[in-house]
Amino acid sequence: MTVLGIETSCDETAAALVRRHPDGRGEILSNVVRSQLDLHAVYGGVVPEIAARAHVELLDAAILQALAEAGLGFDEIDAVAATAGPGLVGGLIVGVTMGKAVALGLGVPFIAVNHLEAHALTAGLTDGLGFPYLLLLVSGGHTQTVIVKDVGAYERLGTTLDDALGEAFDKAAKLLGLAYPGGPEIERQAARGRATVKLPRPMLGREEPHFSLAGLKTALRHEALARAPLGEQDIADLAASFQEAVADIVSDRTGRALEFYTERLGAGAQRALVVAGGVAANQRIKAALETVVAKHGFRLVVPPPVLCTDNAAMIAWAGAMRLARGLTDDLAAPARARWPLDPAAPPALGAGVKA
Repeated sequence: MTVLGIETSCDETAAALVRRHPDGRGEILSNVVRSQLDLHAVYGGVVPEIAARAHVELLDAAILQALAEAGLGFDEIDAVAATAGPGLVGGLIVGVTMGKAVALGLGVPFIAVNHLEAHALTAGLTDGLGFPYLLLLVSGGHTQTVIVKDVGAYERLGTTLDDALGEAFDKAAKLLGLAYPGGPEIERQAARGRATVKLPRPMLGREEPHFSLAGLKTALRHEALARAPLGEQDIADLAASFQEAVADIVSDRTGRALEFYTERLGAGAQRALVVAGGVAANQRIKAALETVVAKHGFRLVVPPPVLCTDNAAMIAWAGAMRLARGLTDDLAAPARARWPLDPAAPPALGAGVKA
């Protein structure tokens, strides 16, 4: 089956064609991502109204380009999948409306995809990974550890009590006077800095595998103010110290989640940690995770960077996986600003509602 995927949850306008073969293997036929970075960089973050208007302007062309790169016509599409949440609701409405219109016009099924589920299932597309496994989702808006048991079957172990990792990187970069998006800038500066500034590691050693980044961000601000005006080496050293603190936090919290995973599923369960989301591209964090999985006897699975950030190939694949199980949606399926993977998960004490 060949599925058209549409992604408009934030500031990337994306369309892709993915084919799921009878043996379950996935094949990416095209994966078009049109960035809006230049439109938002001047504001230091994504402006929802600008993002939604840009999706309207870019989506038609992105779909046509995806078809052209795949060498397919509309009549060769078996289903349409669109991100229906979570995300910026204006952009979600654009993608969902387009997906429904194309599906209705072609007379094929429509699948409303949870963006987080798409991240969770990407390892099946890239590595042929079967269930179950542990997912560490680290993106601009989400930081979670989740047991992925099957399509539609998820158990959240940990979440952030305040800022997501990507959000923390962006805020840290902004207070250091670096460009948006902040993650790559912090990593670039850290490469020439020294991690000599003492910063806290919130939640280290705690029983529950939750995250907290707000205290670290506040400590970084205090250190930056104490050193103002900041020279180039000050910025590099603060960036290196912040990145090192984050790596320690991620390593400790993920290690606890690996222990929870083993306790929940037993020692015989597949021992694989999948990392998804834009922060997965950070090499220092990846190195820290390689160490922690080796310590716990797990293997690390990280999809290629282009499939860790927002893209439509993962949406199409999640749609194909759901379609194979007969899970489709009608044209009343809503766009949802919030859509947790595990609605039954109890709220973490002090956690915001970002899922």
